[in-house]
Amino acid sequence: MNPSNSADPIVKFADVALGYGDFTVLQGIDIEVRRGQVVAMMGGSGSGKTTLLRAATGQITAQRGTINIFGRDLANISDTELRELRQCMGVLFQQGALFTDLNVFENVAFPLREHTEVSESQIIERVLDKLDAVGLRAAAHLNISEVSGGMARRVALARAIVLEPELILYDEPFAGLDPISLGITAQLIRSLTDRLNCASVLITHDVAESFLIADQVYMVGQGTLIAQGTPKELSTSQDAYVRQFLNGEPDGPIAFHYPTSPAFTKWLEQTTGRP
Repeated sequence: MNPSNSADPIVKFADVALGYGDFTVLQGIDIEVRRGQVVAMMGGSGSGKTTLLRAATGQITAQRGTINIFGRDLANISDTELRELRQCMGVLFQQGALFTDLNVFENVAFPLREHTEVSESQIIERVLDKLDAVGLRAAAHLNISEVSGGMARRVALARAIVLEPELILYDEPFAGLDPISLGITAQLIRSLTDRLNCASVLITHDVAESFLIADQVYMVGQGTLIAQGTPKELSTSQDAYVRQFLNGEPDGPIAFHYPTSPAFTKWLEQTTGRP
């Protein structure tokens, strides 16, 4: 399946509001991601970055606005069509989500066995090719318990790209990595995006590595899209939020406390008998 026109954005959010129940996490979100781009979605903890990822994969629906993935409005497709679109996506989960009872090779082979009918020889060829791309071809026989945390992240990356998706979503790809593994992972994301000519979206708060590889950056916070631009443009921005986030300053417009919601107020009244 090749659902997108190469001239169209692979991901497009237009005036989108997202949330859970009565609570709106983000609103007024306008985002475009095109083929060949690495796009970083940045913001502090609890700012709504992962909510954007869930919306892009159809796990949650927009409260307002439209979300188009591969040119399709997610609000107007069937469950079957959504499953087909997801087969054109690769997702690198924050913790890797590898199968501990399968070795490295079988972890990467799993999407091919699950979603294709290619021959065993083709599976071997494709899996070894993707493991080679992440520097782990000679680790194919190892159990997951025998690889380091950084290696496990690269195994998960090989699995995310084995179907050669048009869109790859990375949930905090740099979290918990040592400096060498972090640098390797960042360069892999850039090189694989170029090699596959896909779109890559990073959900991250790692400024330094993301700015080295990203074509475009979107910053969310305070319930909305605070800033957008190239790494160079944001690096010279005088916006107070941008400066606080990039410099890691404790004082500024980014609030420390999680915002009060109607759901919390209702829970508090039921729990304590007072607002």
